[in-house]
Amino acid sequence: MEEPAKNHQVNTKKIGLLLSGGGARGAYQVGVLKAIATLYPRNHSIPFPVLCGTSAGAMNSTALGCYASSFHLGVKKLEWIWRNMRTNDIYRSDLSHVSHHMFNNMTKWMRSDLYRNRPTSLLDNSPLRQLINRVVPFERLERNIARGHLHALSVTASSYQTGNSVSFYQGHPSIKDWKRSKRESSRGVLHTDHLMASAALPLVFPAIEVRQSFYGDGSIHQLSPLSPAIHLGADKILCIGLDSPHDQAAHAVMKHPSASSIAGHLLDSVFSDTLDSDIERTERVNATLDLIPPHLQQSHNLRRIDTLLINPSIDINLTAKRHYNDVPWAIKRLLASIGVTKSSESSLISYLLFEKAYCTELIAAGFRDGIAQKKELSEFLEVGTQHIRAKHAQYDFQL
Repeated sequence: MEEPAKNHQVNTKKIGLLLSGGGARGAYQVGVLKAIATLYPRNHSIPFPVLCGTSAGAMNSTALGCYASSFHLGVKKLEWIWRNMRTNDIYRSDLSHVSHHMFNNMTKWMRSDLYRNRPTSLLDNSPLRQLINRVVPFERLERNIARGHLHALSVTASSYQTGNSVSFYQGHPSIKDWKRSKRESSRGVLHTDHLMASAALPLVFPAIEVRQSFYGDGSIHQLSPLSPAIHLGADKILCIGLDSPHDQAAHAVMKHPSASSIAGHLLDSVFSDTLDSDIERTERVNATLDLIPPHLQQSHNLRRIDTLLINPSIDINLTAKRHYNDVPWAIKRLLASIGVTKSSESSLISYLLFEKAYCTELIAAGFRDGIAQKKELSEFLEVGTQHIRAKHAQYDFQL
């Protein structure tokens, strides 16, 4: 007999959680999730039956899905991982490995065809595979789906063969595959390769082979980030983004952007622009649906999709600059070769700095933002007032 989900309150609508990509910035999402956890009792299962993630967001959403039977436990596991993060847990950052990796890349053209066919990248992220294998219990996903704690989990990657955004998902048997322009689904049992593929930022990390096709970071070609959650049955979608404001001096001198600044700008665009535009498009569709009688909406299988977006209120680039000295020496030298220094305007550091102090500060920022929007979150999540803890300072998650 299947174990029933231990939710103390049934939401009238199926709520999805969308976690976007952003490298080390993903620590911020953990802080927001900590704030959301204060709205629920300790034994409550995950309030998001539909989970969708890309890149760093794919790692976070998958970890939550593995502990869907206990939302608090899942968030605590995530926090422990990020609070104890080191750059060398994600990619090789010591001088010997960085030098050896770059030397192999530069001399690959002199080697045999077999060697040249091996993946080329700026950094070697083999430690990330080891970390995923160590901390993500994938076998729990199917169990949580069978017991009703989770409806579906989706991890998005970009196909280098077709140019499509592919959402690999594991979920309830009632879910049907979908295929639209430049995006499609693929049902199966999720494992480490899917997460590695979703986080394989082009040129920075090597492409990953999944089912005889190569994939890169899911934020590339992702024209409609909300699409997977909608196809998986979500009626409401909470989006935790990683697009932060950029502080500028009032009388800053205009100058030509450097290569490092342009690279950082491209990353900012890849990870955030499509989500903002997709939310705007959804709001326009909702406004149109409000003009259509309910019976016609139902007959044409149309439904309103409500969204709530939470983005950092702090300038993450400035936060990363304060922790610049924590960047491993070899990575500093490597980034300096393309113009990324402590004084540069590039946001690259904020994506690549997987160090404990920096990640801990982002978790704290996410927690503050989540608590500041507790009223909006409780209304959106349809949480009963009896479950809201006003004195969040007494909560056992420590900042």
